[in-house]
Amino acid sequence: MHGSVTFLQIDIADVDSITSAAEEFGKQSDRLDALVNNAGILLDDDKDILSTTPEILENTLRTNTLGALLVSQAFVPFLKKSDAPRIVNVSSGGGQLTDGADGWAPAYCISKTCVNGVTVQLAAKLPNFAVNSVCPGWVRTDMGGSNATRSVAEGASGVVWLACEAPQSLTGKFVKDRKVIPW
Repeated sequence: MHGSVTFLQIDIADVDSITSAAEEFGKQSDRLDALVNNAGILLDDDKDILSTTPEILENTLRTNTLGALLVSQAFVPFLKKSDAPRIVNVSSGGGQLTDGADGWAPAYCISKTCVNGVTVQLAAKLPNFAVNSVCPGWVRTDMGGSNATRSVAEGASGVVWLACEAPQSLTGKFVKDRKVIPW
């Protein structure tokens, strides 16, 4: 496998930043093979559904869900030029409707459930694309903390697989450790 990787700094809660990033990318290339939507926030005050404020829910949804959708929309024209276009939305087991909700971080979990909804909608609209959500597990990052059970490499493994190696026919699914899991 060979090719190049382009990293663009984007504030995915800001439409102008997304537009600027797409324009900047267009100066470097006219084609994109894989887009990974990995940005996410988990706000400290997001502890209890009954005390979650509208601001916390709105900010979380704006970043974790709407951001992934808007970035996808902005980069679809470049992806359409690929022979095997892929969109990978980083989700969470907390976003599962089957055994996912346990009261932990409700705004975050709701936003990841919505990311999964964005995934199936994009997969339906883009039948020649592979569009999937992925659960990386509990990863030792700033968000996951030092007690998390997975290294960054272990967490990234499923993302990279979906972006580069998974069958192109695998689309509209939720994946963890290279296996489809329930929504």
